[in-house]
Amino acid sequence: MTVPAPSQITQRLAAFAAALHYDALPPEVPLRASDLVTDLVGSIVRAGAESNSTPALLAMAARLSIDGPGEITVFGFNRRYTPATAALFNGMLGHSLDFDDTHSDSSTHPSAPVVPAALAAAEMTGCSGREALSGIVAGYEVMIRIGNALDPTAHYARGFHPTATAGVFGAAAAAGRIFGLDAQQIASAFGVAASQAAGSLQFLVNGAWNKRFQVGAAAMNGLIAASLAREGFLGAADAIEGKHGLLVGYTDGADPERAVAGLGSVWETMNIGLKPYPTCRYTHAAIDGLVALRTELGLTTEQVKSVTVGLHRNGITLTGTPLEEKRRVRGIVEGQFSMPFAAAVALTLGRFGWDDYALLAKPEIDALCDRVDVIRDESLEGLRHPFGATLEVTTPQGTISRRIPDPSGEPDTFPSPEALSAKFMTLARPVLNDDAAMLHERLSRLADMPTLRELGGQANI
Repeated sequence: MTVPAPSQITQRLAAFAAALHYDALPPEVPLRASDLVTDLVGSIVRAGAESNSTPALLAMAARLSIDGPGEITVFGFNRRYTPATAALFNGMLGHSLDFDDTHSDSSTHPSAPVVPAALAAAEMTGCSGREALSGIVAGYEVMIRIGNALDPTAHYARGFHPTATAGVFGAAAAAGRIFGLDAQQIASAFGVAASQAAGSLQFLVNGAWNKRFQVGAAAMNGLIAASLAREGFLGAADAIEGKHGLLVGYTDGADPERAVAGLGSVWETMNIGLKPYPTCRYTHAAIDGLVALRTELGLTTEQVKSVTVGLHRNGITLTGTPLEEKRRVRGIVEGQFSMPFAAAVALTLGRFGWDDYALLAKPEIDALCDRVDVIRDESLEGLRHPFGATLEVTTPQGTISRRIPDPSGEPDTFPSPEALSAKFMTLARPVLNDDAAMLHERLSRLADMPTLRELGGQANI
């Protein structure tokens, strides 16, 4: 296909990232970025201890001898690693619970690839917290804008996972900014990143762990791309908009202008939301609605005769089909991408937290899943974002209909500092005990830290 691209997208994004300075940012932008870092670290800590894919990750690193001692923090671990390994670990662990932040328009999880690459670069260079946050914002802006330009619906239809494919560019931008690369060097890093833009949706077939790994790999590969450029490596030109660039090979719906629209004046970082539930974001509006109905009506699961959930077609692709398989999920990844399972948990418990995956394969949950239907609702398409839901819940007293246009945790309902802290402590305290509060306090001072080499602390928590 031919992409009607405005010229020099790659160069314009590279120049933006290279020139980004903390003092020029609206004050709310780095503050939001700092909150997003804290949220991601909570997921990293819990996943390091409890994710079912973590033992294989650690065993692989030992087998390949890439787990040697280094100076870079992996949160929750009592030792440090080399930069590339730390970026891989933090990125994969940050995405393993599927509890990390989301950007609705691009349908991406920005922090999981961007923050690990940025923090590794920050510890390598000994830079300040403000410099690190500048790099993180640069990474967010580049990743999200590329995700927007790919058009997530078309990108998904081609079988790609945008958090990984766009994420490697965000990771390269973040690390490149922290390394102090100039615009041409960051453009070269993008050229390398284009050769590493990978992320398949095939994991949906059997609940595989690829999704976690490919996001960690994006963090590591972005750091490698920036490091190569730092050493004078020449990367491909026009990596985003070129004849064989990302927008040509990875989508049938490219909108190149979205990559640079409002660049430097519209801050996509402020459009990142936080997840209240450790499931695919496309299930969240329905969970919100079902929890509310359960509370308002005093519903018991025995009273629920049937539930019909309407979703955007992206949500159907990820969480609603094949429906019979989505009703019989057995692994955590399958559960994270099952609207019937999410609905059954919400109706049973009036909540959905990480520990609630203990309900997988419970007969009462399976029985409730059988009463959940998932349909494409075209009224949810063409809106501001694709994460809304419609509900019809039938009880002996009749059918109740609800429309939930916005899931909780979106930018308009961004969690309070108290809610952010509560989520972090719920995830981190079971692993770190009293040290969880110490780590939270350090993260809250991120912008004021003279060097991020202090962030892990002496105990490397």
